[in-house]
Amino acid sequence: MTAPGVQGITNPMMIYKIFRAGEWAALRDNGQTAGAPIDIADGYVHFSTAAQAAQTAAKHFAGEKDLMLLAVETERLADDLKWEKSRGDQLFPHLYRALQMGDVSWAQPLPLKGGMHQFPAGLEDAST
Repeated sequence: MTAPGVQGITNPMMIYKIFRAGEWAALRDNGQTAGAPIDIADGYVHFSTAAQAAQTAAKHFAGEKDLMLLAVETERLADDLKWEKSRGDQLFPHLYRALQMGDVSWAQPLPLKGGMHQFPAGLEDAST
């Protein structure tokens, strides 16, 4: 979370990025990315916390297959990570530089079953 009143200072935690297959392939191939089209338009890479990831998937990726869930440790992002109000006045992590392949702790498919994305154990529990 954010230190009170200070942008860019975080306690170490994992944050999450959802990419379509082509966006994930571009990151792997190029070693870095400015993100998805919405990230490029907004000027930063959008991330979600564990508690926000399922809602992000439902709102922005409803019914989409072939998604990848990437996990990134906030301490790897240093002062380039800002916590800003967004959906529902919640603070969301936004990365103000290219996402590097070396920033990614792990990535795994985010399968769609019965119209719902299936998050890894522990992540889906945090979102309810």
